[in-house]
Amino acid sequence: MAWPPHNDNFSMFPSRRSVVHSTQGMVCTISPLANEAALSILRKGGNAADAAVAAAAVLNLVDPSMTGIGGDVFCLFYEAKSRKVHALNGSGRSPAAATLDDICRDLNISDTDRASSTIPNTSALSVTVPGAAAAWVDIVGLYGSGDVTLEQVLAPAVGMAREGVPVSEIASYYWQQTELELLSKPNGRELLKAEPNTPWGHRAPRPGELYRNPLLAQTFERLGAGGKRGFYEGSVAEAIVEAARSQGGYLTLEDMRRYGREGSEVTKPVPFRLRTGQGELDLWEHPPNGQGIVAQMALGILQSLEKEGKVPEFGPKDHNSPEYLHALIESLKIAFADGSWYITDPDTTPPHTTQSLLSEEYLAERAKLFDPETVNTTLEHGSLTHKVGDTIYLAVTDSEENACSFVNSVADTFGSRIVPKGVGFVLQNRGAGFHLGPEGHPNIYAPGKRPYNTIIPALVTAPPRDALVSTVRHTAEEDVDKDECVHGDLHTVLGVMGGAMQPQGHVQVLLNMLWFGMNPQVALDAPRICIGVSLPGKSTDPSKKVDRTVYLEEGIPDAVADELRQMGHEVKMVKGMGRALFGRGQVITVNKDPVGGERVYSAGSDMRGDGAAAPFIPWL
Repeated sequence: MAWPPHNDNFSMFPSRRSVVHSTQGMVCTISPLANEAALSILRKGGNAADAAVAAAAVLNLVDPSMTGIGGDVFCLFYEAKSRKVHALNGSGRSPAAATLDDICRDLNISDTDRASSTIPNTSALSVTVPGAAAAWVDIVGLYGSGDVTLEQVLAPAVGMAREGVPVSEIASYYWQQTELELLSKPNGRELLKAEPNTPWGHRAPRPGELYRNPLLAQTFERLGAGGKRGFYEGSVAEAIVEAARSQGGYLTLEDMRRYGREGSEVTKPVPFRLRTGQGELDLWEHPPNGQGIVAQMALGILQSLEKEGKVPEFGPKDHNSPEYLHALIESLKIAFADGSWYITDPDTTPPHTTQSLLSEEYLAERAKLFDPETVNTTLEHGSLTHKVGDTIYLAVTDSEENACSFVNSVADTFGSRIVPKGVGFVLQNRGAGFHLGPEGHPNIYAPGKRPYNTIIPALVTAPPRDALVSTVRHTAEEDVDKDECVHGDLHTVLGVMGGAMQPQGHVQVLLNMLWFGMNPQVALDAPRICIGVSLPGKSTDPSKKVDRTVYLEEGIPDAVADELRQMGHEVKMVKGMGRALFGRGQVITVNKDPVGGERVYSAGSDMRGDGAAAPFIPWL
């Protein structure tokens, strides 16, 4: 059957999916093919970390507009044996030889225009060192079971890349949207399907068509056999550097070698205590340079508003009501005002910034900006006293109750659109996440620096009852060494992909479950909102100090939109394929059978994506 390039009927009807349950493990991704790769690794003796990398590698093949080994990775890993949460930062750095003056000179940006300017998304100046390859190696090495090798983990992706895979509807849609641009780029045809009957000899694959990428298979084989040196040295590294420099970038072989030697950064995950009808829970986010603390700050502001009686205790009847959405919107705006200023490379962040932003005192002070009747139009970032910023998300749990919350991204649709010759992937444009001014901005461009990064995995744990191992105090004076603490029992693995939508999605999906009593699938299916956020490289309108635009997904009543407009919000309704704006999420929760006490995983996969939740059955 010959399907049209894009069928508008595809997005006409709302989905109805059931929660998927399993006792032994669960995989949730945006592709059933990636799910099967992860399940095959679990059956070979791998754990959640091994399976997550296997799934991520397949997603490079089946959805290259969203993810790739030419991008970055952030990972949270819950280790069941120790009941601890681990964090790994696999984000790359800017070229060591490029200064802020170099970037602004090359872009013809004057000193007076720096604060209102950004690095173009398709410029080679936006290319940072790809961090994903090192992250894959390190995740398997640090958190994997030890019973499968990296070559075995990558084998499903290698086989699919050579034999070919059928392409799904949404993946095909974004491939087609970028088809002409890829055709216009050097080596761009290497990411398209050969088609002799087209004017250019190549085109984006249509839904249900087979796509092969033997060049990507070779890259994965080099990584599997040689580890980080197989990617950051030799022919792959040379192709990356040649592609970037040929289009005006500054990346060097030494930048690649240095990252390969240093690898990913093992860092401390950031917990935030939530008060819920299920008792206290800890939401764990990846620390800066990821934007996870934006979600935590917004939740903290909402909790402060509730504590002060400025908003009611919202319940199921209040879901997506004007009052709830107004409080949500304003809390997110305040959180982003702080996050877009303070979030940057942790190596350049003053000590205690994160703890200060998440302290009860600071969040209560920021909550004072909330007006229950109208929009705040004068938001600026808060002031801190110190003691001294397109994507795939996937979730995996295993039979030991280990869990991996994993994000791999090339930043925008097909990243920078720069394709190194002969390697089968695109380079990310994460460098567009730097600010170019004003002078002194924490996230300002500098050599060898990591920019504000939008990708954020999340986990929720139920804190241990023993006060001696309590995880969070919400103060800047943190005198408990959390590395020595038990972090609690696994409760939820979650994430929502999509640029500045990610913290907004975390807040909405989590509250859908904790405040509004939804199961994981319904929590993902429920209509969402998205506020306009002016982040570098993601700006809806960089000239706006405060963007009043609020995008409402179809399914939210017109009457709610009208009330929000009366409060001063600039409301836009979004339908059809435009709903990609609201991201695509995955959720796995851990429950206990009420009679026998056995563990049951319950999972949902976003209807806005091509994927599904898949149970692990080890005896198959």
